[in-house]
Amino acid sequence: MTPDFSNTKIKNCIVHHVGNRTNGEELFLSKNNISIDDQRLHEILLKFFLSPFQNLELFSFTFSNEEFQLNPVYNYASDIFNSPASFLKKSKDLAKLLYETSNHPQIKAGDLFIVRLKDVQINNQACEALGIFKSENRQDFLRLEKNENEFTLNTEDGINPDKLDKGCLIFNLEAETGLRVAIIDKANKSSEAQFWRETFLNIKPCRDEYHYTKEFLNIAKDYVTKQLHEDFEVNKADQIDLLNKSVEYFKKHDTFDKNEFEKEVFQDKGVIKSFREFDQSYREVNEIEIEDQFEISPQAVKKQNRIFKSVLKLDKNFHVYIHGDRELIEQGVDKDGRKFYKIYYEEER
Repeated sequence: MTPDFSNTKIKNCIVHHVGNRTNGEELFLSKNNISIDDQRLHEILLKFFLSPFQNLELFSFTFSNEEFQLNPVYNYASDIFNSPASFLKKSKDLAKLLYETSNHPQIKAGDLFIVRLKDVQINNQACEALGIFKSENRQDFLRLEKNENEFTLNTEDGINPDKLDKGCLIFNLEAETGLRVAIIDKANKSSEAQFWRETFLNIKPCRDEYHYTKEFLNIAKDYVTKQLHEDFEVNKADQIDLLNKSVEYFKKHDTFDKNEFEKEVFQDKGVIKSFREFDQSYREVNEIEIEDQFEISPQAVKKQNRIFKSVLKLDKNFHVYIHGDRELIEQGVDKDGRKFYKIYYEEER
């Protein structure tokens, strides 16, 4: 979903420095909030904190046996929402918790911003939010000053407001089911960085239309690219055609129906049977639950569409982009044994 931050204001902001405990680095806790009365500073901070959160996948807090009430971040955030006067103390508790969970030697030290935000709009509903943002990479900046007859140039060490490394927004919504959380992590592909989501925050995807749409498209993609050729004789062009049909189904429908999807995309009864077996196994192995009917999330379709590759790579000579009618491309072998594709078209552009 797309949030609306146009009326959002910062109510409280504090910065702590969290080192890596395993590497013997220290934890520095601020005694007071930062003053942000300057309007320009307020605007820059809002951009720094919120610009990465444009299309949100929502999560909720969890814990052992899914008892989210035992999750410490959930409790600290709830305390702040229920008693804003506790912000300073609870921000220190959050910094201490992050310090204790930063136990992998590759986790970087960083400045931890904890921010209370007012008037965040989610699904046309205004709410309060708590932001936890970590900046791990400082940069050198040039500072140019004009004196009476000359300029002086100096360097300063600082934070680039266009590069937030890790962050989460905790929305004061649906507290009875674990609140709602959105996250970013620029290092989320590295195993040592999983602590942000899994250890520090301890969150799980919400069972909503975004989650269902995203996960089912992942299942369809993995089946076509990894399993289909194991069960049937298909070429790369056929695989791309099925990937295109999968995404096209989600683009042209408002609601998803699994039986309808299978008939429109896979058509063949044998392929449908193979897909259902793969689908069931995928859900069990990855421990995910998806309804067989749900509202389709356009934001999830747009995001997942980027990973559906429609490029046919031929040796190192050609890349053929296949976006439309599969019948307009034919595959064959000439009398000398050379493979070829024949492409039909009406207009050259």
